[in-house]
Amino acid sequence: MKKILVVRYRFIGDTILSIPFLRNLRYNYPDAQIDMLVSPNSGEVVEECPYVNNFIYFDTTRKHKYENGEGKRKSLFYYIKLLRKEKYDKAYILKRSFSSAFLCFMAGIKERIGFDTENRGFLLTKKVKYNLDSHESQCFLDVLRADSLNVKDDYLENWINPESETKVKNLFEKYNIGNNIKKAVVNITATNDWKVWDRKNYIQIIEYLSEIKGVQVIFIGAECDKEKYDTLKYSKKLKLEPVNLCGLVSIKDSLAVIKNVDIMIGNDSGTLHMASSVNTRVIGLYGPMPFNKWYALGENNILLKADLDCIPCSLKRKCHNNKACMKEIKTDDVKKAIDSVFCEMKI
Repeated sequence: MKKILVVRYRFIGDTILSIPFLRNLRYNYPDAQIDMLVSPNSGEVVEECPYVNNFIYFDTTRKHKYENGEGKRKSLFYYIKLLRKEKYDKAYILKRSFSSAFLCFMAGIKERIGFDTENRGFLLTKKVKYNLDSHESQCFLDVLRADSLNVKDDYLENWINPESETKVKNLFEKYNIGNNIKKAVVNITATNDWKVWDRKNYIQIIEYLSEIKGVQVIFIGAECDKEKYDTLKYSKKLKLEPVNLCGLVSIKDSLAVIKNVDIMIGNDSGTLHMASSVNTRVIGLYGPMPFNKWYALGENNILLKADLDCIPCSLKRKCHNNKACMKEIKTDDVKKAIDSVFCEMKI
């Protein structure tokens, strides 16, 4: 039996966008053992994926606040030894870092296919051009195409853990979030503050959802995000007080929360890709990053961005425009998007 390793660790959005790749890989290798190297936390969003036999959690650093595993972190050489024992025939290295290619090279994996980035081409047996203008999900599929494999489709999908479904159902009952009420997840955070819309704007949107549209707003995130939501200052007591679930739900539980709401509103972040993967409508606010590469997939999503010459900067240079890319998105634009979504959904 052929043994294949897929390497795509760190970051929720990137991990979710690998799902079309995994599905098409399984089409081509229906009987192979396909394992995936993922990160703690972000790897949870694909744990129920039927195209993968085993997940290996790669936990070598605690630098990222959303990627902290349990117990003592392990070294790169621990994973080299672990992967060498598995004797994989082939590795698809979707991560673009030098270290990920080095890992597979040192693990003795005979075929190593990945992007020709970070001067790591000599570590690969098949180099793939990384297209800066393509959506990231298509770039992943390019790796299969470069390996002369068929790509049948490219849609996004995801699966919910039954235990998470039950947990979320119980939480909704606890906080009196009824089935007949409109619900929205609003995400005011992102991994980088330059991608974050102003808090005052979000307060206006939350007030609009609660007071005007009769929508129950829900917050999700890590424990470290809880205070950011608790300290939002509204102009008055809201008819429907937002429910803060930060720290109460894991990432895979959050996927179930998003599945059970009508709309997701937030900054350019992994949570928008989570929503798209479970067919929840998205209103996304995009700033400095390349829109064509990272937009939330889905025909009915409403994605707002400014039209400025400095976009995209990809956060690779100092901003001299005082975060203009995010400031150009107005609250009225978001309110109109909310009206449009609920009108189309007839709720």
